[in-house]
Amino acid sequence: MTADLTKPRAVVPADSLTPTPAPVRRRRWSSRSRRDGLVFLALALPNLALIATFTYLPLINNIYYSTLDWTLGAASATVVGLDNYVAFFTGPDAGRVLGTTAVFTVATVGGSMILGLLVALALNTKVRGTTFARSAVFAPYVLSGVGVGLVWLFIFDPGYGVLAWLLRGIGQQSPQWINDPQLSLAMVILVYVWKNLGYCAVVFLAGLQSLPKDVMEAASLDGANDVRRFISMSLPLLSPTTFFLLITTMLSSLQAFDLIRIMTPLGNGTSTLIYEAYLQAFGAYNRAGYSASVSVILFAILLIITVVQLRFVEKKVHYS
Repeated sequence: MTADLTKPRAVVPADSLTPTPAPVRRRRWSSRSRRDGLVFLALALPNLALIATFTYLPLINNIYYSTLDWTLGAASATVVGLDNYVAFFTGPDAGRVLGTTAVFTVATVGGSMILGLLVALALNTKVRGTTFARSAVFAPYVLSGVGVGLVWLFIFDPGYGVLAWLLRGIGQQSPQWINDPQLSLAMVILVYVWKNLGYCAVVFLAGLQSLPKDVMEAASLDGANDVRRFISMSLPLLSPTTFFLLITTMLSSLQAFDLIRIMTPLGNGTSTLIYEAYLQAFGAYNRAGYSASVSVILFAILLIITVVQLRFVEKKVHYS
């Protein structure tokens, strides 16, 4: 049977050859998803409410208070705008307070991290008594700052302190640690480093124990001595630990209060930003608005330091 070629063929439209897309179905929340969402809200909302109530709301109120000329305890206040900030930066207190804050922060952060690393290297050896030594080094960090300040104040007291008694035994007089502004700052820095180096030592010790042993053994087989391995291998691999400690210790030093309050109640040479805010509000001045402006300046410095560290310093960190 032959086909008739003279008959016209049926033309199929081109649109019918294109597959039609499947209709988009909206994703519906299943009962399990709704239940998980409700559990998440039940767990997260109380924490978010507490953070908003006790962190962000006081911060916003403090920024508002910094624009007031307000004596602590007064029933009324006068809005002065940025006059408190202008008074701080143009007055004699700015250079003294900012300089003291910078010296205290650099000395305590650098001292705690350097000494903490050296102590961690000593504790990383396999000898008897290292467990007790690690506990003893870390113990001052968990002690109350008030208690530590009182004990060390008794040691440094130029009249009846332990250090004065030892110096008198060799025919020397004790320096005026409390009355001399420079010595009082050095005294507080020394005590703060002693209290916090255990924290740095324990964190550095954890970093040292997590270093890849095969890399260290390969460097040792290549002839690298202990100092060379530490400088060329250990320090670069410890950069994440160092970066973490740099952020935490710097933020902690900028907010150090208890030791300064106990050892130098009048802030003689030790008036950092946070302690200056305390003295202006609760000391003899009762300048609550001015104190709030100092606190806002401290918050701005903390924010800038954190952003700079996360933006630029972290680029030098080598994550394994």
